[in-house]
Amino acid sequence: MSKISDDPLYRDPSLAQFYDAANRWGPDFDFCMTLAEGAQSVLDLGCGTGELTAALAATRIVTGVDPAVAMLDIGRARPGGDRVEWIEGDARTVRLGKRYDLVVLTGHAFQVFLTEEDQRAALATIAVHLNPAGRFVFDTRNPGFQRERNVRHSSVRQLEHQELGVIEASGESHYDEATGVLSYENGYRVLATGEHFAGRSKILYTPRDKLSGLMRDAGLTVDAWYGDWEGNPFHTQSREIIPVGRLA
Repeated sequence: MSKISDDPLYRDPSLAQFYDAANRWGPDFDFCMTLAEGAQSVLDLGCGTGELTAALAATRIVTGVDPAVAMLDIGRARPGGDRVEWIEGDARTVRLGKRYDLVVLTGHAFQVFLTEEDQRAALATIAVHLNPAGRFVFDTRNPGFQRERNVRHSSVRQLEHQELGVIEASGESHYDEATGVLSYENGYRVLATGEHFAGRSKILYTPRDKLSGLMRDAGLTVDAWYGDWEGNPFHTQSREIIPVGRLA
């Protein structure tokens, strides 16, 4: 099992503060809220700053797990954060000794596992924490999506930060088709002060067929494959790969 790198994009508080501005509530969270209807307990693996986690905890027992203390600190401080059990932990190795009606892993967090060994470990964690009738969902970007064939990509956009005002967010990435690994750098410039923050990371793209085999080996079965968070069925050119399933 590979060692988690000290990823500054999530572990450095000066960078974690930009996460919510760059990642607003979207259809992924709406999908998970709907999926959680009727669930009495939810495990949010890779919960990040906990926006979804806190919302889920309004009417049920919720545990949020993330390896980044800087992200968990934001989660604890947000409205509703006091209702969540926050755990600093690795989704590959954490064992909580209890089972949940729903396990979610959103924000493409599954892609931070860069080896098959690590992917298998994360899927085993999902399986061991599911109730017999429980369900799971996670998302990973589809390597077959046309845009990912652009080997290099850069972007700049302006965002509104609740405390810092307007910020300029930039990103530059390089996709290695041979390995399926995308290396990227995200930068943030606060327009009012000129301060600039940046960090680098890597993620792995995995084809659906391989994911299917890994989940089967972990004792999981998929009830539905979606290609986006609007609930459209997966096809080879879908942007996302989103399995919803349960214990086999």
